[in-house]
Amino acid sequence: MTSSSTTTGASAAPGSSRDARHRRLDPANQPPSRPAPHTLNVDDILTDPQTHILVCCGSGGVGKTTTAASLALRAAEAGRKVCVLTIDPAKRLAQSMGLAELDNTPRSVSGINHAAGGSLDAMMLDMKRTFDEVVQAHATPEKAEQILSNPFYQALSSSFAGTQEYMAMEKLGQLHHQKDPDGTPRWDLVVVDTPPSRSALDFLDAPARLGSFLDGRFIRLLMAPAKAGGRAYFKVLSAGVNLAVGAMSKILGSQMLQDVQTLTAALDTMFGGFRERADQTYALLSRSGTAFLVVASPERDALREAGFFIDRLGAEKMPLAGLVVNRVMYSRAPQLPETVAVSGAVAMPHDEEHRTTIAILRLHAATSQVARRHQDLIQRFLDAHPGVASVQVPAASQDIHDLEALREIGAALSGTAR
Repeated sequence: MTSSSTTTGASAAPGSSRDARHRRLDPANQPPSRPAPHTLNVDDILTDPQTHILVCCGSGGVGKTTTAASLALRAAEAGRKVCVLTIDPAKRLAQSMGLAELDNTPRSVSGINHAAGGSLDAMMLDMKRTFDEVVQAHATPEKAEQILSNPFYQALSSSFAGTQEYMAMEKLGQLHHQKDPDGTPRWDLVVVDTPPSRSALDFLDAPARLGSFLDGRFIRLLMAPAKAGGRAYFKVLSAGVNLAVGAMSKILGSQMLQDVQTLTAALDTMFGGFRERADQTYALLSRSGTAFLVVASPERDALREAGFFIDRLGAEKMPLAGLVVNRVMYSRAPQLPETVAVSGAVAMPHDEEHRTTIAILRLHAATSQVARRHQDLIQRFLDAHPGVASVQVPAASQDIHDLEALREIGAALSGTAR
């Protein structure tokens, strides 16, 4: 699972690599032992039976996907029935969960510890297939076939701005309400890895925008020809509307406009449903059974996006659990100041005998400098957002390729890493 991000990253390029390049936690790169104020306790969230939805959100490339996978695994091994919904995961991370591939159907993850009675299913959002399922569920078979074969629908369902975020909301609602044959919820916790996007706020804003578009005046205008039909259409519409449709025909092309009009006519019975379902899921995200984890890396842009998201969640009165900062560098020898390391490297004889020692001292100085910058950025952020609980996850050193690696990240998230 990945594309969007991972929990940790290669120490050589903090904040720049994707999930496929992320490494396993290095015991030498661990945070200071003293607890920070407002430390986030993820185990309290994962084991709380009243928590039913956990949303990992933030800008792209900060570690959301691996964070979501690690938390889902930790919750399952604590006894929860968990489904993790991820977006565009890397094949390597899917394999780390023992799955050859992930698709739009939840698949059981084997190899987890079932001692506490939990289970873990994983799936990857297929936004077109999810859109198809919505159409098939809310239209007659004849209408559904007409819609699914429409060229404009095929473009809308696979590449239209906001479609991925809207369908993530649709799938979340489906998973949350799915029942076992005995009527009990299929999963008691759904962990969501939000779609990658330019702005973290797109996850909250895009579904409403798409719903408004599908229910809006522009689409109603395009439906007018199908509703009025032939000559009656021109009698009903004003000259101004005729000019508007003529202009759209020139811009879009007559064939494309016809495809749009045919689609909107077929979708007529579904109008209102798009915005209504988006509003229902949005309301679900506001309830006390939902928790938002804002995920960031110790870089200015990522923390700025995290700040926007935290402010927005507060304004919308959505339940913020805290902040996860991934890929954090720590000095391996904090007792050796970087200035002393640099001075030692300069003063040491530059010969073959001392080459390795000089390289180690310079590496330590560079790492200490990055570590200090990370802590300065994180502290500045926390000072600007007092009361926000946080946890830091160290940068890792090896690829995440199995469940044990995900367990290590989960332990780091919980503050119990060895």
